[in-house]
Amino acid sequence: MTDVLKQRLVGAVIVILAAVVLLPVLFDGAGYKERHLDSRIPAEPELAEVIISEPVNERLPDTDEPAEPQPAVTIKAKPAVLAEAVEKVAPEIDLSTDTPTLDAEGVTVAWTLQLASFKDEDNAKALRRQLIKAGYKVYTRKNGSLIKVFVGPDVQKTRLESLQGGIKEQFGLDGIIVRFTTR
Repeated sequence: MTDVLKQRLVGAVIVILAAVVLLPVLFDGAGYKERHLDSRIPAEPELAEVIISEPVNERLPDTDEPAEPQPAVTIKAKPAVLAEAVEKVAPEIDLSTDTPTLDAEGVTVAWTLQLASFKDEDNAKALRRQLIKAGYKVYTRKNGSLIKVFVGPDVQKTRLESLQGGIKEQFGLDGIIVRFTTR
């Protein structure tokens, strides 16, 4: 054996002996302390008691006989106010000149008054609010990039013609009467 190899073997034996002696001293666990952390998890809640009940089916009253009529309700109002309210609720209908008709598919022909078309939706909404405040039935429809404002619909074209005159006086809008569709 050469001197270099002997020196290497002696060095290796010294390192192994040092590791055998020192490693158990360093890693004996005496320095290890288990950390105890306080738990912040709340305790398990108590389960609520589940009550299962059977449905109670009560017998409905017999409806073979008509109910007793209730007494009439009288409204105490000023005659002028009452007459004005009746005029607003019940418009005159002249069925001799403008009778509602059915189309080929058996659907009632209805008409609506188209007042304006807007590109800006805010303008259409503003006009709709003004017309609703004035007491008209108003709706809007989007057709491509335009938003159209309508008043109606009505089955009698003559009523829309009279509305058209009133709207022209109030708002300065001419409008055209067109056939009402749901699309």
